[in-house]
Amino acid sequence: MNEQRDVPVYLFTGFLEAGKTKFIQETLEDRRFCSGERTLLLICEEGEEEYAPEQFADPNVVMAVVEDQSQLTEANLKAWLHDARAERVVVEYNGMWMLDLLYQAMPENWAVYQEFMFADATTFLSYNSNMRQLVYDKLKSCELVVFNRFKPEMDKMAFHKIVRGASRRSDIAYEYANGKVVYDDIQDPLPFDVNAPVIVIKDEDYALWYRDMSEEPKKYEGKTVKFKCRCLKRGKLPKGCFVVGRHVMTCCVEDIQFAGLVCQWDKAELIQDESWMILTAKIHYKFHRAYGKRGPVLTYLDSAMTAPPAQDVATFY
Repeated sequence: MNEQRDVPVYLFTGFLEAGKTKFIQETLEDRRFCSGERTLLLICEEGEEEYAPEQFADPNVVMAVVEDQSQLTEANLKAWLHDARAERVVVEYNGMWMLDLLYQAMPENWAVYQEFMFADATTFLSYNSNMRQLVYDKLKSCELVVFNRFKPEMDKMAFHKIVRGASRRSDIAYEYANGKVVYDDIQDPLPFDVNAPVIVIKDEDYALWYRDMSEEPKKYEGKTVKFKCRCLKRGKLPKGCFVVGRHVMTCCVEDIQFAGLVCQWDKAELIQDESWMILTAKIHYKFHRAYGKRGPVLTYLDSAMTAPPAQDVATFY
């Protein structure tokens, strides 16, 4: 096998007894998925349910058990792939391991084609309350979240908000005990009008606006925006520039970061460092030295000094 060819990886995440094994088993029994390719199945978590390889649609599936996260190295991944003479990889990932461990270990030519997360709806809210960082880690990059064991009396909105706090792009499916699957159709309109002459961002919406602008910068090109921000002056900034923004908590206290933007103003020297203002500015997406790449650059239009927001750190929910 040519090891330089892209190796597709199908990644299944979630916590113990979330339904990953059952789904992978059914996938490997499906002849539409199995059409002769040799498959390496990496099992990073062993629960009560076991695989039945004799029922796989194709016998060319080689299973390897990863017993400890220290085994997730590029050398080991290459060796398992080579020994299996596999063309693709299916991973049942351990919910207690951070995904970066796998992504950092993956050989350069390994590419994640699909990433699904499975969750037991009866325990998911508790997991999120007690292990938010691990839950967020599995939600942030998955294409589909499947909540199995879902019950009619459960509030979809509670689950929806948690997923959308991590990703606005993931599809969400609710699977009931009778096998019925319902896809999430809850609309998420932005809490501000991007077509208004001036887009006014409320204090509680800064994190959502910053992420939306980062994901779809062209939508904000040439738009005027008004929001409360902290102002920073840094010596390395070009003349006539300062930084505005707020601290944002994506998942938990440990990941709080300053979500800042470069603002241009020919009177930038008048800005008081660490002060708070309500800024009105025009947005252009272009290259700036402060970023070292293209990014949203604000042009100062007006401001008013103000007190910090009631909640200093912006969040998504």
